[in-house]
Amino acid sequence: MKLLSDSIADDADFFVEQIHLVAIVFDNTDDVTVWATTYFDQDAHFFHLALPFKALDTLLSLTHDRAEALQEEVADALAAGEWPALLEYNSDEAPPVPLPSVALKLSVTYPALEDGETADEAPDDPQPHNIFYLEGVFVRLDS
Repeated sequence: MKLLSDSIADDADFFVEQIHLVAIVFDNTDDVTVWATTYFDQDAHFFHLALPFKALDTLLSLTHDRAEALQEEVADALAAGEWPALLEYNSDEAPPVPLPSVALKLSVTYPALEDGETADEAPDDPQPHNIFYLEGVFVRLDS
């Protein structure tokens, strides 16, 4: 499986479909990180998606028959207050979570400057992180 960041052409926003959530990670910040897979350019790719909690709830609501159980599992993990918390979906007991008929519009993130480093000292062609921001959620409506 390839890193999605290694397969993108530039820093433009882009879309991915055929997404499967394989883990949800909570830490003590105001956001959550989702680990996911997708098919991009006809190959399987892995990526991280940085989300606010509201966007996570939106994505989970699009998982159809698993939505209620997943939302309850997330609520239980948050209520436990143990950081970091990891919910994994990559086994027979907890398989990856598909997002059927969903396309995500993603934007690229780049490494932050090191302490004491100025923009002039930063690499001319920095490699993007394999962490993306969610710019939009699009759902295919059945006709």
